Amino acid sequence: MDVRGYNQEAWDREVERGNQWTLPVGPEVIEAARRGQWDVLLTDSIPVPKAWFPEMRGAEILCLASGGGQQAPVFAAAGARVTVLDNSPGQLAQDRLVAGRDSLELRTVQGDMRDLSLFADGSFDLVFHPVSNLFVPEVRPVWKEAFRVLRRGGNLLAGFLNPAVYIFDADLADSTGELRVRYELPFAASTSLSEEDLRGQIERGEPLEFSHTLEDQIGGQTDAGFVISGFYEDRHRDDPIAAYMPTFVATRATKP
Repeated sequence: MDVRGYNQEAWDREVERGNQWTLPVGPEVIEAARRGQWDVLLTDSIPVPKAWFPEMRGAEILCLASGGGQQAPVFAAAGARVTVLDNSPGQLAQDRLVAGRDSLELRTVQGDMRDLSLFADGSFDLVFHPVSNLFVPEVRPVWKEAFRVLRRGGNLLAGFLNPAVYIFDADLADSTGELRVRYELPFAASTSLSEEDLRGQIERGEPLEFSHTLEDQIGGQTDAGFVISGFYEDRHRDDPIAAYMPTFVATRATKP
């Protein structure tokens, strides 16, 4: 199965459905960012610490798998030179919508988060990568490419799911609130789900997800050459699992 192609189309559908992560920020958010008043999310609800960012004026930023008109336009309004790479044309269109509406300059590129060959070594001061690597089967190439395209002293800010959430039957939790252990980790929708469940998910047009071990998520960053220089956890606002444990992780990784 062509997971990348399927998930591209699935996220285009999510844009049409009005998924919360596809809704562009309003003009008032952009105006505030121009005045230096802004916050963005790597995870669900906790704003990224301002100390994790460089001086925004003139900074070269890559928003990696970060389309949707939510973060890139804010960075551009704050004075950064911004490139957005995303697999979904629909998500990239949301960034262009905000740029056109509010007279912002930013570049949009359709592509795979695991392949940044379009960009030269040391092209960026910051790579901003909110929760999205659950939509690719392998995560270590993401870290290696992010390291390559960053300048020395640059930072990768990444958000990702706590892999433990994938042991539970998500449909049961959503429908009844009951948490029942069902899946072995690492989880991959294409192989972990029953044929019936996988077929139903595809018929509904929902993106296919993949858990990644903490060894690949965090160890993969250090193996790529990064030094972890910041860390926090977050919780879903509307997931029963979040009542018992953090469901997200955010890291700041520095290229020495």
